[in-house]
Amino acid sequence: MAQIAVGDRAPVFTAVLQDGSTFDSSSVIGKKWLVLFFYPKDDTPVCTKEACAFRDSYARFVDAGAEVVGVSSDTAASHAKFAAKHRLPFPIIADQDRAVRRLFGVPNTLAIFPGRVTYVIDREGVVRMVYSAMLASDEHVTRALAAITPSRG
Repeated sequence: MAQIAVGDRAPVFTAVLQDGSTFDSSSVIGKKWLVLFFYPKDDTPVCTKEACAFRDSYARFVDAGAEVVGVSSDTAASHAKFAAKHRLPFPIIADQDRAVRRLFGVPNTLAIFPGRVTYVIDREGVVRMVYSAMLASDEHVTRALAAITPSRG
């Protein structure tokens, strides 16, 4: 499947979270903005920096009416340890079979590493921002916040 782009309707999906419960995107769409950030692996330097940047800005996302959800192919147990270690306040999807990654068309980097892509989906389910960068971890947060809370300049 081709990568989901700005202006596309976000696919609806369900997936397992780090606590074993199920996340259903249809429970968010129609009510809140949804920020999905796909990252390669728990507890690696850039992924940890990115997750902690989302953690540090989490209150701003919540205040703007957004739900933040991380996605990687690590196990739910790995995510639970990662979330506890870094005090991550948002859910993380255990996309072990990479079904959610494929649904959004998240590309691999250098054909082998899972890509780092952030999607911002509005309340109506339309993708409003897509940002892909393997090393610019903080920029994912900055751009997602800007998409949700545009300046009134």
